[in-house]
Amino acid sequence: MKARLASKLAVSLIVAAFGISIAPASFAQDSSTTNATQAPMTKAQKKAARKQARAKKNAELKELEDAGYNPARRDDSQYPQDIQNAQKKAGVGAGASQ
Repeated sequence: MKARLASKLAVSLIVAAFGISIAPASFAQDSSTTNATQAPMTKAQKKAARKQARAKKNAELKELEDAGYNPARRDDSQYPQDIQNAQKKAGVGAGASQ
């Protein structure tokens, strides 16, 4: 009986050790990403922020289309080069479209 209990205890310890070893590491949050001092956004503020972000994205897409980029074209083999060329021509940064 004691051997069986010891065996179960050993298995439990192994399982617990394994669970601890695969637990993700915790990192402190950067103070720039926390909103501890700001009040939560209201529904109207969130809607306005989404509307502003959408307008910015649409304006950038319009600039790229004016510079020759066509997102509807079915030739995906030229995609990275096409959009990079349009970004250079339009003066839009590579990171701005992401």
